[in-house]
Amino acid sequence: MADMSRGPGAVLLDADGTLVDTTYMHVDAWMRAFALVHIQVPAWRINRAIGMGSDQLLASLLGEERAKRVGDQVTAYHEALYLDLADRIAPLPGARELVTEIARRGARPVLATSAAPAELERLRTALDLDDHLYAITSSKDVTTAKPDPHLVTTALDRAGTSPERTLMLGDATWDAIAAGRAGIDCVAVRTGGIGADELREAGAVAVYDDAAALLEDLDDSPLARAWE
Repeated sequence: MADMSRGPGAVLLDADGTLVDTTYMHVDAWMRAFALVHIQVPAWRINRAIGMGSDQLLASLLGEERAKRVGDQVTAYHEALYLDLADRIAPLPGARELVTEIARRGARPVLATSAAPAELERLRTALDLDDHLYAITSSKDVTTAKPDPHLVTTALDRAGTSPERTLMLGDATWDAIAAGRAGIDCVAVRTGGIGADELREAGAVAVYDDAAALLEDLDDSPLARAWE
């Protein structure tokens, strides 16, 4: 059997809030979706739940009983409202350059997202990185979203690399928690609106302002483990 600890490494890349500037678009879409079913949820609470799967987000914000009653309707509203904003989706500073450099150094960049097909298509178009990505996940590939580790373990399987040579890059506490549960380290960026202390408490081994700041420190960052 091949020794994967000596083979290529990988970086599992969260999309929303990490590579693309969509966190607050999601906040706005969820807030308006809740309003359509006559429920008021403050934007700050929604922001802190972004990065969870829809089911977990709804249960966290509404409680399980109310989430069961209105969850499907609110989710449908959110998807439609978010897609109405699709022309505003744009890469965050340094995101495209960071992924390109990770691939150039011989590591395997994997877009690790549970986005639905229509949303994923728009993310891929905005990033324009398919030529540099080793693999991509979507909602079709996972049964439970973050903070459950299934998305991370699925992306790790797609990468075909060892946990020791693989890291997660994310922007939410849920990314760090899911990565930790999957047995890999997480590097975090603050572009999702979560503070550095909270990200570290959730398990992030390093925190940067954004992808551009990480790119500047790439040689000395934990990500270097994926290609050294």
